[in-house]
Amino acid sequence: MTTQSTGTSPAPATERRSWLRDHSELGVSVLLLALGVLVLTDALTMDVDITQRGPVGPRTVPIVVGAGLLVIAALLAVDVLRGGRGQAESGEDVDLSEPADWRTVALLTGVFLGAAVLINPLGFPVAGALLFWGAAFALGSRRFDRDPLIAAVISLATYAVFNNLLGVPLPGGPLMGVL
Repeated sequence: MTTQSTGTSPAPATERRSWLRDHSELGVSVLLLALGVLVLTDALTMDVDITQRGPVGPRTVPIVVGAGLLVIAALLAVDVLRGGRGQAESGEDVDLSEPADWRTVALLTGVFLGAAVLINPLGFPVAGALLFWGAAFALGSRRFDRDPLIAAVISLATYAVFNNLLGVPLPGGPLMGVL
């Protein structure tokens, strides 16, 4: 008498999907690896005149950051392959059964793209104020008496810090002569 096994083992494609799902953190490791390679490539191909360098040149920080990204990517990959799993935050209050709020995402994307388009013709102080106020509106603030004023103060302060203190020129737009 011969008994035949019904062979209920999962198909290789199903096993592969299951393995990838169980090791999804490897995607973060691959992203960190790619970012590290990109940073190191840019740093090592940077054109630096030897007379402009001090004891620590402009390549130092990008090389350290790129190497750190590669080390973290390798350590994360080893941890995941050994069975390590990321733990969910105990205080996280996100309800995963609720759908994503695509309206807010679309509003924030529109505000960001609008600010990027308006920064050259209007200057950073105006475009930044619109960005900060638009982001507050998209995230639910409806204080029309306070939010534009706070956005203007934050934008002007950011412009002053970057343009005047750090020496990073930002487009001033029509306010260039006033500021």
